[in-house]
This record gives sequence, structure tokens and C-alpha cells, in this order.
Amino acid sequence: MVNTNRSQESGARSQEGRGQGDKRTRGQGSNPSHQPLVTSHSPHTPHPTPHTPLLGLNQAQLTAWVQAQGQPAYRGKQLYDWIYHKGARSLSEISVFPKQWRSSVENVSIGRSQIHHRTVAPDETVKYLLQLADNQIVETVGIPTDKRLTVCVSTQVGCPMACDFCATGKGGFRRNLAPHEIIDQVLTVQSNFQRRVSHIVFMGMGEPLLNTENVVAAIQSLNQDVGIGQRCMTLSTVGIPGRILKLAKYQLQVTLAVSLHASNQATREKLIPSAQKYSLHDLLSECREYVRLTGRRVTFEYILLAGVNDGIKQAAELAQLLRGFQSHVNLIPYNPIREADYQRPSSSQIQAFVNVLKQQQIAVSVRYSRGLEAEAACGQLRAQQLQPSLG
Repeated sequence: MVNTNRSQESGARSQEGRGQGDKRTRGQGSNPSHQPLVTSHSPHTPHPTPHTPLLGLNQAQLTAWVQAQGQPAYRGKQLYDWIYHKGARSLSEISVFPKQWRSSVENVSIGRSQIHHRTVAPDETVKYLLQLADNQIVETVGIPTDKRLTVCVSTQVGCPMACDFCATGKGGFRRNLAPHEIIDQVLTVQSNFQRRVSHIVFMGMGEPLLNTENVVAAIQSLNQDVGIGQRCMTLSTVGIPGRILKLAKYQLQVTLAVSLHASNQATREKLIPSAQKYSLHDLLSECREYVRLTGRRVTFEYILLAGVNDGIKQAAELAQLLRGFQSHVNLIPYNPIREADYQRPSSSQIQAFVNVLKQQQIAVSVRYSRGLEAEAACGQLRAQQLQPSLG
């Protein structure tokens, strides 16, 4: 996630989205991760090699690929089903394929990660450290309830935003994730829980809108290939100039969650370094235009930090900022981390903040983190497990 609010949001349950997203034609984009970008929206069907994974290709593209290997077209559907519905991790385990052919393509990667570490909290929230093909490590969280299984996914290895209260931001930035590395996180949780994933929140490590094309490609594949409704997905951003409007052009049905975390420019600049180049006024103007272009409301994330942004005055300022806005405010009581000195407000202070917003007719809810015993704040578990190498 961004990583401004990722510290809190990755362990929290998504409240957004209940329907099924439209299955739309995928857009084409660049590949800021500097990795081979193999997605189902590519204009030409790529021929996977050991370095260009199959995960992210749609059924038509997989069919074209198997035919290029001299196999009958029906094997494309078999391959598609094994990758997206049976969770195949390698071509060698697809038992319906001829052994000789499986042997000839055994070096072609599906694009699955390995579980490096797994931590389970008493509330059954599971946090994973996943090891990618280049040995980089990312965090993913599975958040179960009786009716839902939500996955909090990462979009970057680390985060360049360096938000003051965020463990991920303090760990530095490595690179963007490719579409298959994002999709893989959802398939890993689904397989590990032996249960269908119902919701996805892009609130893990990283700022999604610094990796827009790959994130959009992953969203579209997760919708069309894995079968998760876009309206059951939430994408969180700290706000990058021009990127919210860029996202609007894709006309996705996901919920956009914007990390404010402050009711005025001065406080926001202290918490979020990038805010120095992107004023609250400009950010909110872009959000209003997003609402106009998409017809979808915006959720505003606001982490409550004791003595910093949780006062009655700040609540009144926030209400003034958002008056007349088609929006919803998610208040997130801070989840303390070792890397920062911020504290969680008292229950009475949280309620007082809520009351001010409600009195001003601002839609508001309080979201409490899940899996606190599992180092739920994004970046905490990774930093703990990889301390020597992260230095």
C-alpha cells in the first residue's frame, strides 16, 4: 500500500464493495518494474520463456501459446483452468498434459512465489512473507471472517513515499511488482486457506499509483480470470499528482481510497513527505474530478495519531474539507510500530472525533486493525524477519 497508511490498512478489514465488477477490455501500459510485462491485455500474444511467466495471460492467449508449441487448442483451456482454478505452481504438475511435452516446457514459469514465512494471529488473520523469483520479499495478509476472505496485497517491494509513521516506508524501496506477482498473492492466500477469496484491498507494501499499469492489469485479471468482482476491490493511494485522473480513464469499478491522514496542509506535510509537492486543495480537486468521471464515491483514509491529528479542531477541519463531497471517511486508530514514536488515541478521543464528523453530516466509520499479534502493520513482519539484509 502506498505507504502512508499501509501500516494500518494492511491488517484491517475492507468495508468497501459488495457487487461484481464489470469485465472490461484491458488497457495497455508500460512496465515500470523493468520486468517482462506479460499480461492478458498485451496486443500480441507473447511466447513465455523462463523469464516471462504465464500467470496474467487470459484463456485466448494461453491457447495461442500452446498451439505455438504444437499442442491442440483444447490444451489452452486446460492450462487456464489449472493456473487460475486449481492453483498450479508449475507446468510439471499439470497431469492432463503429455509427459513428453511437460518435460520440454518445464523451464517455462507460471510465475508463482514461495512462502518465506507465515504468521497466524489468534483472530486467524495470516500474514505471509512471499519470496519472489529474484529473492525479493513482499508481504501479503489473509483476513478471514465467517462470510469473507479478504486479501491485502502489495504492489511494490518496499515503498518510496517514506511516510513518517509507516514501517514499510522506513524500509526503503526496491522495485515495482509485475502483474503476475500481484495476482500470485491472491492465489497464494486462496490456496493456503482452501477457501475462495471474496475481497481484495490494495493496501500492502507500496504506492499503487506509482505502478498504475501493472496494478490495473492485475485488477483486470483478478476480475476476469480469477473471478473476483471489481466492486469487491479497494485501491488505496496517498495521492500522486495526475495519477488519480489517469486511473479514472480505465473506468474500473474498484473503490478508490485516498490516504489523507491530516485535516490541513501543514500537518500532512509532516506526516507525508510527498505532500510538500501536492497540496490538499489540488488532491481534493482531483478527487472531485474522479467522482465526476467515474460516478463512484471516494473513501478517505485517516489514521488517528494521538496528539497529532485526533483533536476536535482537526475533526472540524476535516468536515469542512469534505463537505458536499461524495465520499466516506474511514478512521483508523494507529497501530504502533517500533520504528516510530506515534501512539494510538484513547477510545473516548476516537469517539469524540467521530461525533464531530457525524454532526457535520460526514459519512464515517472506524476501522480497527486485525491480526495485531502477527505484526499487522505493513512492513513490520518483513523488517523483523529480514533485519540483517535490510540494514
